[in-house]
Amino acid sequence: MSKTAIFIAEGFEEIEALTVVDLLRRAKIDIRMISVSDSLSVTGSHGITVQCDAFFDSVDFAELEMIILPGGLPGTTNLEAFGPLMEQIREFDRTGKYISAICAAPGILGRMGILKGRRACSYPTTEDQLFGAEVQHTQTVLSDHILTSRGMGTAIAFGLAIVARLQGQESADRLGAAIVYNQ
Repeated sequence: MSKTAIFIAEGFEEIEALTVVDLLRRAKIDIRMISVSDSLSVTGSHGITVQCDAFFDSVDFAELEMIILPGGLPGTTNLEAFGPLMEQIREFDRTGKYISAICAAPGILGRMGILKGRRACSYPTTEDQLFGAEVQHTQTVLSDHILTSRGMGTAIAFGLAIVARLQGQESADRLGAAIVYNQ
């Protein structure tokens, strides 16, 4: 079974995070919500508090197939300020392991230099932070081992693209039909 983790910081975008968690769990993909704060209870940018599964220090990154970053402000800023996560993202990029980011979070990858020479998308007001990327205006963009998406309105497409990446397009299509997505 694929193992993934979505990293949750104060001020995360609730729809982007929880849609991905919901879809991956429906697909029977192991996804853990990981707090990068000092509490397992983390409040999103719209005042919704979620209970994370674990703290960052408990994650075995060698077991993970994918790191997932939701957007939201100040959630994205708080993720980027968490040095240990940035180190793991650099290592995933170096080794070609999957990294997925939505909304403002692809800007983190841009500022890290990870998007140079790749195609990527993000929330429209953060496209200027995708340094070195060929900016796309589609719901999701897969470029090598990096998956990006534009925002809350593309959260289902993003989640299904993650399912497709880990289990194949047929599995993602079945899940999309089961939730009546674009039917």
